[in-house]
Amino acid sequence: MALAKRIVPALDVKNGRVVKGVNFLNLQDVGDPVDTAIAYQNAGADELVFLDISATLEGRSTMIDMIERVSSAVFIPLTAGGGVTDLESMRAIIQAGADKVFLNSAAVSNPELIRQGAELFGSQAIVGAIDSKWDEIEQKHRVYVSGGTKATSLETTNWAKKMVQYGVGELLVTSMNTDGTKNGYDIALYQELDKIINVPIVASGGAGKLSDFSAVFKSGHVDAALAASVFHYGEIEIADLKKQLHSEGMVMRL
Repeated sequence: MALAKRIVPALDVKNGRVVKGVNFLNLQDVGDPVDTAIAYQNAGADELVFLDISATLEGRSTMIDMIERVSSAVFIPLTAGGGVTDLESMRAIIQAGADKVFLNSAAVSNPELIRQGAELFGSQAIVGAIDSKWDEIEQKHRVYVSGGTKATSLETTNWAKKMVQYGVGELLVTSMNTDGTKNGYDIALYQELDKIINVPIVASGGAGKLSDFSAVFKSGHVDAALAASVFHYGEIEIADLKKQLHSEGMVMRL
């Protein structure tokens, strides 16, 4: 039996508040994480992803407090991360009630962290997050770190394969080329990954309309689709989206 496709709202958190901006700029406070999480759960979200965008020492303790508050208020799975650098920060996030923790920049500099986390918490709790951008000159997808600000020499599909070998149970892959454009997901990137990856893939970056979700599920063969602004701004209602996808023959949790 096919697993249900998942719809995942993403929430950027700064100093314990949910914020949103455009291209990481002009951040505006949009509310309390608990209220927002409950609203999304009621709207039919399958999971939630929290990204600590300040990832400072003050922000870290706030993040832990926030995860505790959110996890006691909702029952859908939570993934959290941002600035996770060691086993201790991973443990703190999981103990606070997150079901999964994602690793991005820290995994690039220390892939062993993935293995250690998977051994301690199980592969299902470790999500490999990749920020990927098409390099026109090299004609390849390149991995970026530090919130998408620094290019690495890693090629996206090779790094994805390596992350799986090290033990991630899921990949959250953001296309920086499509992120924030609302012109659709980077289907070609997910098709490439689908050929070589045997863990669930969460697509991120580019959702603008209902048909974008349909396209990434059908043509990109991903397991989950993450989006932020279309849900935050009420441009797409999750219940309508899931009904539409279900009517197109996709397995959805309605």
